[in-house]
Order: sequence, then structure tokens, then C-alpha cells
Amino acid sequence: MNVIGFKEAKCRNCYKCVRTCEVKAITVKNEQAQIMNDKCILCGHCLEACPQNAKTFISDLEKVKGYLRAGIPTIISLAPAYLGILKYKTPGQVITALMKLGFAMVRETAEGAAFVTEEYEKLLTAGTMDNIITTCCPSVNDLIEIYYPSLTKYMAPVDSPMIAHGKLLRRELGHDVKIVFLGPCISKKREAESDPRTVGYIDAVINFPEVEQWLKEEHIDILDQKDTLPHNPNPMVNRLYPISSGVLSSVVASGTSPDNYRKFYVHGIKNCIELFQSMERGEVSGCFIEADICNGGCIKGSAVDRDAISRFKVKLDMEEAIPKKPLTDTAFFERGADISFHKVFLNRSPKDPLPTEEELTHILSKIGKTKPEDELNCGACGYISCREKAIAVYQGKAELTMCIPYMHEKAQSMANVVLDTTPSIIILVDSDLKIVEFSGAAESYFHIARAKAKELYLYELIDHTDFMEVLNTHEPIMSKKVEYPDQGLITLQNIVYVQEQNAVLGIFQDITEEEEKIKQAYKIKVDTIEMAQKVIDKQMLVAQQIAGLLGETTAETKVTLTKLRDTILFDGVEQPKNKL
Repeated sequence: MNVIGFKEAKCRNCYKCVRTCEVKAITVKNEQAQIMNDKCILCGHCLEACPQNAKTFISDLEKVKGYLRAGIPTIISLAPAYLGILKYKTPGQVITALMKLGFAMVRETAEGAAFVTEEYEKLLTAGTMDNIITTCCPSVNDLIEIYYPSLTKYMAPVDSPMIAHGKLLRRELGHDVKIVFLGPCISKKREAESDPRTVGYIDAVINFPEVEQWLKEEHIDILDQKDTLPHNPNPMVNRLYPISSGVLSSVVASGTSPDNYRKFYVHGIKNCIELFQSMERGEVSGCFIEADICNGGCIKGSAVDRDAISRFKVKLDMEEAIPKKPLTDTAFFERGADISFHKVFLNRSPKDPLPTEEELTHILSKIGKTKPEDELNCGACGYISCREKAIAVYQGKAELTMCIPYMHEKAQSMANVVLDTTPSIIILVDSDLKIVEFSGAAESYFHIARAKAKELYLYELIDHTDFMEVLNTHEPIMSKKVEYPDQGLITLQNIVYVQEQNAVLGIFQDITEEEEKIKQAYKIKVDTIEMAQKVIDKQMLVAQQIAGLLGETTAETKVTLTKLRDTILFDGVEQPKNKL
């Protein structure tokens, strides 16, 4: 089951979660980070690290509200971390507030912790284990089972306080009730709901921030509530479990176990890893070790705002408020006398294939790492070395493109190729109009080297008016013809605003030759028209001359023919006078 949800649309290829994950339980596929559930120990660090909130805790809160709406008797197992995380005047106010939400009963998980302490005392007394690592923290348990399986023989074969409490409540209240764990940890959800060794005792897991928001929505202020005692006997010193050394305090307070083991605690994932590596080398023996993934213990759990809590203040306050007195009430333990709190831990290490040296070399060569000095081992991809990252690529956990220096070099190389080979003039200026990029064509046309040009402001080279207008208005200027007489250059310019960089990009196309051809074509047209006009004028003159000659000849012919006609018609007859 998934405990951490993932929103693909928000993943931005930053690899911050991979860098944060100490066990590299995050795979990147199609440029999107994904949790590998079989390798994740649910420390919650990726939830904190993700700048886009792409990873979220999958909540059981609506399921719990559904129990209450359906009228199902629902019991809260309240983790003792509430004493250091929630704000109250008296602890009983928290109990009252939870009851007002509709829970039938509030029982402290420390009640289960008391039985866990008793089991640890038995192991210490028996003294048969070379080392004993406490198993209260599910994330520590996962870390050992998955990544340090040789140490499972040192894991105390005991349930966590949550499961121990669930077993106790289930025995007392039966299966007609729902049992909800309220605590500071996201890893409890997997332990309660999907681990076949512990499933069935806790029905749902919610955390303190969820309940605080729920109380706010219901207008329930913890500080305004009356004091109510929890529905369980006082678990005494076992309420200290959530602070660093809390388990040790509970064990030592009992006074029943022999002093045959050296006792210490280790908190924080890096410290745990360092210890387990040391134990694998056989450097630690004869120790009882309280181990917790979270720095400062459960009060700095993965489901709380860690920055809002001072583990030092909480530790001091809780140790002052909770006396380190042993639980001596025999009736308390008689309730669990016939319950087994035994748990078997397993080797769950992944069987990932490993590449041969030849395969590894081939992968490295694909990202330009052909020599040892090419392996920068910068860690930007999230892996400690280039070889570790190459192994992850081989195993399908990582992608070649996660190598940021290589991709940057490739992008720079490609950008330089484009700038060097494009026939267009490309000029990029920043918000101060300082030249940021200057293409090879720009060098050629303006007779200035790129390095020199990038030391100049645009107005030191050419007229900057259009660039300034685009910078101010963010509106592009497209297909504008601009001439540079000094360079004998005519350009067609597209100038656009680049929002991401708050910059202006100008792309100039050399149209000098086309413009010259247009001018030549226009001159030919003009010359042709002039020649045609001359021909027309000449033809008109000739036509006029011909018309004049034709007019004289026609008049003479008319007179002659008229005389001939009259001679024929009026032969011997007196001709009439021509009145014309």
C-alpha cells in the first residue's frame, strides 16, 4: 500500500527528494520521481524536502470520520508524544477534546509501551543476545530488514507499543470496535495496515496536525476544555517513550533487569546508518540500543512540524512532569498475561542486479564520463558518486539525464552550436539591456567578437529603442524593417520578451540582398516605363505627322473628285453656286 502520495504534475526534475533520501528509495522515470515502496523506510524526509509539495501523506482521516458517522464505537490509542506536541494546560484537556469529536474512549499508547518494556526486561535478564536493538520504531525496523538484514538477529523480537496496545484493546473490546492510532509518525500506517505480521490490531492511523485541523473545523479549543483522565491505568514512566532515551529510562526504572548490557540510544537516520555499518563490521557488542529514525525521538516525528518543536525543551518538560517511577501494579500486567507480544523480523533486502564493470563503463560513457577525472561525484543527481548513479541507471531507478553537469554542458554546447551556426543575428539582453548572448552571425555583421560584445550594453552597439519598448510593455515587435547604413545592412527584426529571464531576445534576418533585388527590379520597372513612354510619345508624333499628311492629300483628292463629278453631272448646264 502507498503511504506517501505523489503528484506527477508538480514534480519539476529538481531531484531534491533523491538527494534527501538516505536509502535512495526514490526512482525517477520519465523525469518524474516515484517512491519505491519495497525500499522506502517512511522516514518522511522527502515530504519535507519537496519544494512543490508533490509528495503527500495519504490520510486515514476521512475513514475515521466515516466510522463515527456510521455510529461505530471507535477507540483512540493516543501516542504519549501528545504530551510534548499538543498545546494544553492539563493533559486531560486533550482527552476531553478528543471525546467531543465523537470517540468512545481515549486510551494512552503508553499502556502498550509498558508491556513492551516488560518484554525488553525479559531479554535483558536472559542475556542470550549479543546485542539488543529496540524495535519500537517501524522505520528503524525497515532500515535493518531491507538494508542491514545481517543485523536482524539483534532486533528485539517484540511488537511496537502501538501494536502491543492494539492487541491489548482488541482482547478487551473485541472486533466490533474500531481502534485508531493517533500519533506523530507516518510509518505507523504501514505497520498497522499492510504488514501481515501486525495487521488487524489497528484499523486506522491519523496524526496530530490532522486532528488539530479537525478540532479547529469543529470549533473545539483544547485550552477551553475541562480535565478528563484517560480511560486506562497510569502507565507511569512508559509515557517517556517518545523522547530520546525514553525507552532506556523505562527499562532502567524497572530495576529488575541485570546490568549485563551497555546501554545507549541512537537517533536520526544518519546516526542509525553509521551505527549499523559499525555493527556489520563487528565493532559493537554487548549493547542494549534504543534506536529511532527521527532526531530527538517521536516528538520530532515524520508527521509533525519538526521546526515548530524544540526537542530539548520537550525532553526537559516531559522528564520533569513524568516521574521515572516503575510500574509495579501487578493487575496492570495481568490483563496481557495470555497475549503474545512476540514478533519475528525478516531479511527483506532487495535483490537488485548489479552491472559488470564493462556495463558500468558503457553507462558512464553515455554521459561523457570516459575517464576517472570526468566523474565529478558532485551529488547533484542525489547519488553519492557517478558510479552509484550509473548503477541506479542500470537497475532502472535513475535516468541518464539526471546528471546535471552533463546536461548543462550538453545544453551549453547545443546553445553554442545554434548561436554559431544560425544565419540569423541573435542578440539577448537582460533587464539592464546588457548583452547576454551574441550569435556568430552578429559577430560577423557588426564586426565585434562575442566576448567583447557581452561586455557592452546594447545602446553602445546599436539603437536600443525597440528593445526598451518590448522590455517595458512585454509586447513583441514583429517583422520590423531596420537599416544599419554603417554596416550596409538591412534587417527584418522580431523582438520578444522572455518572461522567465526578464530579458529581451532579438532575432534579425539579413534581407539586404532581397532589398537590393527589390530595388533593382523597381529600377528596371521605372526604366521600362520610361522607355515605353518614349516609344508612345514618338508613335504619337508620327501618328500626328501621318494624320497631317493624310489630311492634305484627302482634301486635294476631294476637290479633284468633286470637280470630276460635277463635270459629268452638269455637262453643258450652268452649275449652281456653291454656297459653302
